[in-house]
Amino acid sequence: MSELPPKSSSDEYARIIQRGYRRLLRGLPKPLSDEDRKAIRHALDLAAEAHRGQTRKTGEPYILHPIAVAQICVEEIGLGPTAVVCALLHDVVEDTSVTLDVIRQRFGEQVALIVDGLTKLDKSMLNPSFRQAENLARVMRAMLVDVRVVLIKMADRLHNMRTIKGMSHEAQVRIAAETEAIYAPLAHRLGLYNIKTEFQDTFLKIVRPDEYREIADKLAQTKRAREQYIRDFIRPIENDLQKSMKGLKYRILGRPKSIYSIWNKMRKKEVAFEDIYDLFAIRIILDVPFEEERLACWQVYAIVTNIYQNVPSRQKDWITTPKANGYESLHTTVIGPGGKYVEVQIRTERMNDIAERGYAAHWKYKGLKLLHRNENVFDRWFNKIREVLENSEADNPNQIMTDFEDMMPEEEVYVLTPKGEIRFLKEGATALDFAFDIHSDIGCSCRAIRVNGSIVPFSYVLKNGDQVSVETDKSCRPSADWLRFVTTSKAKNRIRAFLKKERFKMAADGLEILDRKMKRLCNCSAEDHVDMLAKWYGFEERLEFLVAVALERLDLSRLKELRIENGQPAPAEPASKAEGTPVIPAESRQIERAINPSDIIINDEPGNYYAYSLATCCNPLPGDSIFAYITSKEGIKIHRTACSNAPYLMANYSYRILPAHWGATIKSSFVATIVITGIDDGPGIIQRITDHISSMGINIRSFSITGEDGYFEGRIALVVANTHQLNQVIKDLKSLKFVATVGRVE
Repeated sequence: MSELPPKSSSDEYARIIQRGYRRLLRGLPKPLSDEDRKAIRHALDLAAEAHRGQTRKTGEPYILHPIAVAQICVEEIGLGPTAVVCALLHDVVEDTSVTLDVIRQRFGEQVALIVDGLTKLDKSMLNPSFRQAENLARVMRAMLVDVRVVLIKMADRLHNMRTIKGMSHEAQVRIAAETEAIYAPLAHRLGLYNIKTEFQDTFLKIVRPDEYREIADKLAQTKRAREQYIRDFIRPIENDLQKSMKGLKYRILGRPKSIYSIWNKMRKKEVAFEDIYDLFAIRIILDVPFEEERLACWQVYAIVTNIYQNVPSRQKDWITTPKANGYESLHTTVIGPGGKYVEVQIRTERMNDIAERGYAAHWKYKGLKLLHRNENVFDRWFNKIREVLENSEADNPNQIMTDFEDMMPEEEVYVLTPKGEIRFLKEGATALDFAFDIHSDIGCSCRAIRVNGSIVPFSYVLKNGDQVSVETDKSCRPSADWLRFVTTSKAKNRIRAFLKKERFKMAADGLEILDRKMKRLCNCSAEDHVDMLAKWYGFEERLEFLVAVALERLDLSRLKELRIENGQPAPAEPASKAEGTPVIPAESRQIERAINPSDIIINDEPGNYYAYSLATCCNPLPGDSIFAYITSKEGIKIHRTACSNAPYLMANYSYRILPAHWGATIKSSFVATIVITGIDDGPGIIQRITDHISSMGINIRSFSITGEDGYFEGRIALVVANTHQLNQVIKDLKSLKFVATVGRVE
């Protein structure tokens, strides 16, 4: 945003305001009271005057942004007049001279509360490392008072993503990564599936533009054939519905899967676009009374599966047990004409409204006597948020953000307590995670866990419908091994906190032991010399040293070797650590590849101004889009913007990110690893692959291969000049008949 004279005249500015006002009124449910109508007009006029003269990066008048956010709230989320007022005012306190007191006086306490929750914290008041995390935590705190805070925040971020082209490329990548890491999971948890999909697709378009375009182009090329296939698929279903369920009101929609979901499946399963069978889904939406919903959905399911063979392993019943965010739908995958997989979603208009608009629509139906499993789903989630925010161990905002990630999983499992209460955990959660989810004290004193009546290991991965009970014993305490048995941050944090507390107790015991030794040796206190003694014994931290003393892992008789000067110990030759202290062998240490400093430009300056190295997690090559990350101890690391760690770094440590790009004088060679899979059709597989690569003039650094039952998988390290050369190798290998997949190791 900049302070520039508006490009439009006063008359045009007034027309913008009037058009926005009329569209907002058209979108709101009728009838609209005079009081609400006046409040919206008053808020729009105040925002227009406050933002007058301000423009966005695109050059448009800034007032278009709050109007667009308000429109999203109405048209895409389904919020009402109060939310519209707050959306129109959401930036005035932060970006103009209008104060929160003015908002309170003119619009009341509730509007002021929501606007305050939406106002970013003053950057000068915060430690930069916590800024984004603290903003999210503050929004969450305000959400507990009024959920419209986070819903308006979703609309605000959605419009920012739709107009992101006005930002620099570096800013686009940072904002997109933050959106994918924080806002997409939050939108999913709130049931805003359309918004979540748009967040993810926009992220992919910005961060991985080539892969986005490739999938988009292939979808466009197959659009006509796909639409014809959908028509052919739907026809027999419609015929049977009209025969078997006369008078049923319904509509059937066919839609392609999102580009992000297709890309994600290609990446996870390591398959090509052509090998993704369920590229589209069919949605059957029924218009039936609430009390007939479940029966009608199952009747339609019977009709569909009578026509097409279903795939039992891919059936999901979210009608009997809705998702934790209130989502209800019956999903099944069937084998359609030509052996293609088609996902069929069966739901009612009410269920579809909730699926499209999430929390806001769910609350609209709160007056209905919903199934007990679907009541207060958000209340339970808010209680979890409250627990995180009130937890004394979560003072670190970044830790709060980690805890929130656990509460916003892409997929969930539901399990039952002995009393039949349903609890939702993220997919992959273990039996021990369940114990900590019930209560920290139960987790810490867990002795045994039963699933469906049988004792199971702590590491047992929970499945939908499992009934879980926990046996406790006050004498049981967590050990470091427990960290291997849990996946949720709540369980990990509680175990670490307990172990840390225990280590401090042991350290206190170690200090007492050491103090007695030092008083006998030189009549001095150990407290004054702990750091020197720790280094003398080869420890970097006093805590580890004192714990080793308490556990009797050190030979304290060696203290006699210290020189005593004026009754005080003085350093001598360093002692060696106790037997069993791990030492990293030289051959196992990370060897970082060095390249010519002028090959990379960091923050518009030659790379030799900085101490930097290439990140080994993503192994960037010339041609890759890259950024620089300032580490705390290892200088600057160069990462690919497509690195799996990039979203986390950009979302949580944006203040450490510097723009970077490859220079024009690159002469170095780089090692890139690919994974190749295929059919082992006889001897000579390795020879055929290596000959093919060598014929392209590419050197092979290493090659390992495994295989059984006619299948092979190989990892090949190649010496290449840039990503273009690497992509050419991948493309050529894919053309071999016996090769199934080829992909770059990230």
